[in-house]
Amino acid sequence: MDLLANLALGFSEALTSTNLFYCFIGCLLGTLIGVLPGLGPPATIAMLLPMTFTLEPSSSLIMLAGIYYGAQYGGSTTAILVNLPGESSSVVTALDGYQMARNGKAGLALSTAALASFAAGSIATLVIAAAAPLLAAFALEFHAPDYFALMVLGLIASVVLAQGSVLKALSMIIFGLIVGIVGTDVTTGVSRMTLGRAELIDGVSIVAVAMGIFGLGEIMQNLTHGDEGRSSYRAQLNSLLPSWQDLRQMAAPIARGTGLGTILGILPGGGALLSSFTAYAMEKKLASDPTRFGRGAIEGVAAPEAANNAGAQTSLIPLLTLGLPSNVIAALMAGAMIIQGIQPGPNVIIEQPTLFWGLIASMWIGNVMLVILNLPLIGLWVRLLTIPYKLLFPAILAFCAIGVFSLSFSTFDIWVMVVFGAFGYLFRRLDCEPAPFLLGMVLGPMMEENLRRAMLLSRGDPLVFLQRPISATLLLLALVAVVMVSLPAIRKQRDQALEE
Repeated sequence: MDLLANLALGFSEALTSTNLFYCFIGCLLGTLIGVLPGLGPPATIAMLLPMTFTLEPSSSLIMLAGIYYGAQYGGSTTAILVNLPGESSSVVTALDGYQMARNGKAGLALSTAALASFAAGSIATLVIAAAAPLLAAFALEFHAPDYFALMVLGLIASVVLAQGSVLKALSMIIFGLIVGIVGTDVTTGVSRMTLGRAELIDGVSIVAVAMGIFGLGEIMQNLTHGDEGRSSYRAQLNSLLPSWQDLRQMAAPIARGTGLGTILGILPGGGALLSSFTAYAMEKKLASDPTRFGRGAIEGVAAPEAANNAGAQTSLIPLLTLGLPSNVIAALMAGAMIIQGIQPGPNVIIEQPTLFWGLIASMWIGNVMLVILNLPLIGLWVRLLTIPYKLLFPAILAFCAIGVFSLSFSTFDIWVMVVFGAFGYLFRRLDCEPAPFLLGMVLGPMMEENLRRAMLLSRGDPLVFLQRPISATLLLLALVAVVMVSLPAIRKQRDQALEE
């Protein structure tokens, strides 16, 4: 009964005209950036963060969440029709979806992706509604040492699941932690690493950093590739209605993809990307004829599309219940909550129930909106792909500059964006994932606060982290993860799995 009452509270908040409007805007923008290569949820959310500061907290989070899971829908449309994934998590969908389109089944592929996304998104939202209060109640047992250990485990897990070198991922986290603690020490009031700049007393702007890394960095990377890879083939749309046989064939892959995405989405560093690739690999291993995959197998569209949408939505569970962002999108949303004066964590459910349950209810509404939006606008999305990137990037650049300047009306923030734009490009050239850096930057101040609080309460005794069962278990898991990923045999298997 509590769940029904909470959902009723959530729908009463989500169904207000204002929140419906921002949910629609988030879904529409998410679909658009999913379609267009060169954008992506991190860059778009970073650009829109300044605008959300003038909104009510629930409206801003509803819109940002809509952008995130809306991008998973949009990315599949162009992946299927023109073999051009708008989103990284839609790369797998292109393998069989594009071949289905070439075989005259473009409509079936699109409807499969839409049905899988809708079903997975709805189920994942139900999982969030059921599991989040339980996790939040458990999190209330956490004390400062436990929170510190949890954040250490989260950062280590993001290293294990990051692509490329483990050493590079660790370096990115350390760099992020250093940038995150720039500013005034909250305990002593002493300025740290400000380089004598008064603008850095309050710390480095996470919005400026995110826009630089994911906005300018992405622009630089895309300009080096131009419009290469855009397919000249345009699929002809046929009927969008699947037959009963098609529905039976896609039902089991959707269920498996949803279950897998729901679990993997919760993991730090997981989310939509890891979920979609893993679901595709699982379907290929379970298939009686694996050679069908890559030639237009409907399972190759249904499973990854279900997985990436489930993963996108359940990746918000750690943020809402533990205050731990599991990926870069959640880190940006955490930044938005902190700037709004809301501390992410278990107290959100208790102190801000309308915000929490309104966000969850908006996910159901958003999934319905996305199904209604996507299919009629397919023709428009495909026509947008004919716009050369050289005409798109100046507008993206202008939005980034305006958004950063509007934060504090300071040109210093624009220079911060430019500097981290260069870092973002350098990260990509060196095959360093920027996500661990941003996670480190967001978690850095919280880790320091909980570390110092734990040491003060224990009067400087570091054994406090081993004396508490929760923190000791979490640190042990982090140590096991580091040791396992350091072993040559396991590291080789990890690299092969990520490559696949």
